[in-house]
Amino acid sequence: MCHVLLIEDEILIALDLQDLLEAHGAKTFAWAATEESAILAAKKQKPDFIISDVLLAEGLGPSAVEVILRDIGPIPVVFITATPEKCHPCAPPGKILRKPFSHAEIVSIFKDRVLYGH
Repeated sequence: MCHVLLIEDEILIALDLQDLLEAHGAKTFAWAATEESAILAAKKQKPDFIISDVLLAEGLGPSAVEVILRDIGPIPVVFITATPEKCHPCAPPGKILRKPFSHAEIVSIFKDRVLYGH
């Protein structure tokens, strides 16, 4: 079972990512639009993969991810943002992709890091 945490405040982008990853093996999803809700969602069910925006409705994706990784342990992360220069701290462990993003690149990262465990 693969559980994905989508930290994204734009619902259409979150739904697009969910459809994309579901078609490639993800089974369950949690969606969070704020830093606080992302941390709570990860504590409720540990994600196997995280996709995070940087600037959220409230708070920052990188700050949420930092807390999640500190409290839960290593999880593959991809940051997808229109503002990569504001992505701090994002790498490591996160990979940073610029919006608009490539579906093929996200699928490749997802398969490599989650399904194949690299």
